[in-house]
Amino acid sequence: MIKVAVIGTGFIGSVHAKNIARHPGAELEAVCDANIEFAKKTAAITGAKAVGDIAQIFTNKDIQAVLIATPTDTHVNYLKRAADAGKAIYCEKPIGLNYEEAEQAVNAVRAAGVPVMLGFNRRFDASHAAVKEAVARGDVGKIEIVQLTSRGPKPPPISYVKVSGGQLRDQTIHFFDLLRWLTNDEPVEVYAIGAALVDPAIGEAGDVDTSIVSIRMASGALCQIDSSRRAAYGYDERIEVFGSEGLAESARQSFRGLSLYRGSQIIKDGLHAGWFERIEQSYYEAIDAFLKSLEKGTPPSPSLEDGLKAQLIADKATESIKTGRAVKVG
Repeated sequence: MIKVAVIGTGFIGSVHAKNIARHPGAELEAVCDANIEFAKKTAAITGAKAVGDIAQIFTNKDIQAVLIATPTDTHVNYLKRAADAGKAIYCEKPIGLNYEEAEQAVNAVRAAGVPVMLGFNRRFDASHAAVKEAVARGDVGKIEIVQLTSRGPKPPPISYVKVSGGQLRDQTIHFFDLLRWLTNDEPVEVYAIGAALVDPAIGEAGDVDTSIVSIRMASGALCQIDSSRRAAYGYDERIEVFGSEGLAESARQSFRGLSLYRGSQIIKDGLHAGWFERIEQSYYEAIDAFLKSLEKGTPPSPSLEDGLKAQLIADKATESIKTGRAVKVG
């Protein structure tokens, strides 16, 4: 049994804690939060010990792995401290608020030689993974266009926006990673536009809530990613990989599969109400992959390097929004 501690017991941290607690190969040793009451709530559900002082996590010799689910602006510090303590690490995306500080963290962790996995859970969604398999088999032929969509359902709190690194580093970064993973290719140029169309307060915080990113890949393939912090009809996430021989699609998913035929109308169930309902299972699958990699002694994937490459794309896309110009990647 691998003994794990979760650092940060907000929404995602508590999800991770529950998944670790029910995993047959893990023991949730402790949950930690600067707000001890948050930690106590998660501890009561999972049976773990609640800890308010993070130093206790890094000095506890029994803890073999830590999961970092704290605000983005703390990731670099906790990555370095966990690596110094010799702990295996699962870290939520992104690595940091910008590429420079992310690179510093990566260098420190590399020097420590501990295994690290980035929380790009979308790779573990069954439908997205099926697209990856179809592309790898050559079913679509030579990739020409990739279309990715991430919309809604509602904006996060402004307090979260201010420490998130911005929409492209927080929301769209999942799709920068998916793009590289699906295509086995690297971006060479990015052009992005964005605006605060959903909530003016997001613009006042220096961020956007609606964006379109166009990317040219090294192979010549073209990609477009559209992201919105709001979709009035539910959570809308989908992928298309179009090639010379066909199309692979991970389509919009309804919360049920009912279609009602009445007269001249077909009435179908709508989309999942929220993003978490749509991709909940992928969080467990990602934790499962992390723990199994530790058991087998194999490198976890997505790797810290994957996180750094996605961070670079996000930074360049953010630069493009600010300057209004296409930006070279790499």
